Amino acid sequence: MPRPAWSLFAYQLIEPDEQLDLFACQEVRVHLVTRQLELGAPADRTLCGSLLPAQPRWSVATRSLYRDQRLCQLCKAILLAQRGGTRPVWPLL
Repeated sequence: MPRPAWSLFAYQLIEPDEQLDLFACQEVRVHLVTRQLELGAPADRTLCGSLLPAQPRWSVATRSLYRDQRLCQLCKAILLAQRGGTRPVWPLL
């Protein structure tokens, strides 16, 4: 059975650890990262443009992430935009 054009398989979650990275989001948030690197998109950033931690803890993106209160709201908005077929505008940092 072929995978739909859009699916959560294309994303991974970065979970916070005990020590927040200095260059990552300073809040205890769960961020989304695309599994497949794209040309023209920053490879070391989350969907919302935050820098990746030095040693990120990866996990699989499942449907339960929509209910996770720690999910970054900007990452969620970009995810929903991609789900609707809109290509997001990557933050200029």
